[in-house]
Amino acid sequence: MDRKILFYDTKPYDRRFFDEANKKYGLEIQYLSEHLNETTSAFSVGYDAICAFVNDNLNARIINDLVKNQVSLVAMRSAGYNNVDLKAAFGKIHIVRVPGYSPYAVAEHAMALILCLNRKIHKAYSRTRDGNFSITGLLGFDLYGKTAGVIGTGQIGNCMINILKGFGMNVLAFDKVKNKEFAGTAGFKYVSLDELYKKSHIITLHCPLTPETKYLINKDSILKMRQGVMIINTGRGGLINTRDLIAGLKSGHIGSAGLDVYEEEGEYFFEDFSGIVISDDVLARLLTFPNVLITSHQGFFTQEALTNIAEITLANVKEFYDGGYLKNEICYRCDGKCKKNLKQRCF
Repeated sequence: MDRKILFYDTKPYDRRFFDEANKKYGLEIQYLSEHLNETTSAFSVGYDAICAFVNDNLNARIINDLVKNQVSLVAMRSAGYNNVDLKAAFGKIHIVRVPGYSPYAVAEHAMALILCLNRKIHKAYSRTRDGNFSITGLLGFDLYGKTAGVIGTGQIGNCMINILKGFGMNVLAFDKVKNKEFAGTAGFKYVSLDELYKKSHIITLHCPLTPETKYLINKDSILKMRQGVMIINTGRGGLINTRDLIAGLKSGHIGSAGLDVYEEEGEYFFEDFSGIVISDDVLARLLTFPNVLITSHQGFFTQEALTNIAEITLANVKEFYDGGYLKNEICYRCDGKCKKNLKQRCF
């Protein structure tokens, strides 16, 4: 088996970090700038493994195309995998991911969005660059003593809680799986979603996108929130019904929103559209709000995170080529937990 892997949707920074990490592994890497889709899946012929990213399409049809092309491994260079049809892949093609690369990177970016929105840093920067030193309209509020609601207490959510506690905030959290030991140590409280919505001045999302969490933030949940609530999303765009978010912003019920992700981001994020009219009316509308701050899925974008992503991804590929146990495998049957106690592959 040739140790070759085809990378989709790569940028110069991907190549820099993966080339450096590959000095250790000696894989034959081919980089493509194109997204994986129904057209570009044909490029996978002759490769046992491909590497995909968050905006690549891995629906049932494309999975079947890859299988026909005799691809045996899809290595996701991301933690999330909501763009992968695991049911279509099960028993046909192995899927591995990077479960953790730098929870600090994403949590720190979420905090940066909070600070920037609250103290209007983005507006102040633009003003002073134009010689306008007025502070009218830049009024914020003390974070100290306010309540933050954290939805999702995995690695990123826990890092976020520690940061928020460092600012002297009261923290409420929601998660189906409760880490009571960490809650006691860090000094926060698990509550119901309704209580979190009702009491939080700031709500920050750190849960995965699943059928259960899709549109977690919607018109009904927004009505349960405080007037003027700040909503932060560095998770997945589908956690928020964007049209309902816009309605909440228009009514003033939502005071501000910081978004590093967007449900239909695949066409736009990571690309330069500065000279082109944005045809997505919902995204274009979001960009008109002075109290909305959008970044282009850059929460993960630190040197440490990219180094870890490259290292773990290539280690996953090496495990596959060596015929060993795939510790970061995920599958439809048990969401990555199958046979883990037996140290066997999922199938």
